[in-house]
Amino acid sequence: MGRAAQARRDEIVRLATTTGLASVEELSAQLGVTASTIRRDLAHLKAAGLLARTYGGAMAVVTHPEATLRQRIGEAFEAKRAIAAWAAAQIRPGETVLLDSGSTTGALAHELRHAVDLTVATTGLNALQELAGATGVHVECLGGTLRQVSQGFVGPLAEAALSRMTFDRAFLGADGVTAEEGICEASLQQTRFKELMMERSRHVYLLVHAAKLGRRPFHAWARMPDAPGAWTLVTDASATEESLKPFTARGVRTVVVAIPS
Repeated sequence: MGRAAQARRDEIVRLATTTGLASVEELSAQLGVTASTIRRDLAHLKAAGLLARTYGGAMAVVTHPEATLRQRIGEAFEAKRAIAAWAAAQIRPGETVLLDSGSTTGALAHELRHAVDLTVATTGLNALQELAGATGVHVECLGGTLRQVSQGFVGPLAEAALSRMTFDRAFLGADGVTAEEGICEASLQQTRFKELMMERSRHVYLLVHAAKLGRRPFHAWARMPDAPGAWTLVTDASATEESLKPFTARGVRTVVVAIPS
C-alpha cells in the first residue's frame, strides 16, 4: 500500500474518532477520492479492527471518552471566561435564569456572584458552589441523580423540579453541536433534560467554545428549536467562518465573543 493510501486511511480513522461518525459521501468529498475508494478503505480498516461499518459509512470502534468536569474546566479557559462575561451582561435584575451543568456555565455562575435581585436555578454542582455566598442571588437547585463525570443532576426528580418553574433565560452547554442535529451529549438523560430546559425558557443560549462546533463525539442528541432566531449560539473568536456558516444559514442568531489578549 502506498503512502497516500496509508495517509488517507489514517485520516479516516481520525475523523471517525473525533466526529463520531463518517459517511462515505463526506469522506469522498473531503479526501478528494471516489466513493468506491472510500469503501475499499473502510473495508480494510474494518478488517484491521480500526473501524466499525455502519449503513453508509463507519464509526470508531472505541466510544469517544467523556471528559470529566475537572478536565473541561482547564480547557479553553480564556474563551469560556469571555463567553461567560458576555452571557452575564444579557441578564437583567429581577430575572429568573437557568444554568445547565458544565464548565462554561460554571464560569457564568462565577460572573453572577455579585448580581443583585436575581434568581438562578441550576443543575450543576460547580454553579452551586460559585453562588453559595452570593447574597444578592436566590439559588434553586434542581436536584436529582448526580452524574459523577459531569457533576450535574439529571433524571426524573430533576425533571419534576424543572416542571415547577419557568425562566427568562436558559444557558446551556454541550459536548458538541451541529446545525442539523442539535446538541450532542454522552447520554439520553442529558439530551432529554436539555430539551425540557429549552421548553421552559423564554430565551435560550447555547454557550460553547469553538472547538465544539460541528463535533459529534457521542450518539445522544437534543433537538434545537427550528424557528429562526429561536435560540442564540454564543462562541469565541477562534470559530471559523466555515464552522459558523451552517448555523447562520438556518437562521440561528450567532454571537462571536472576542478573547481578551
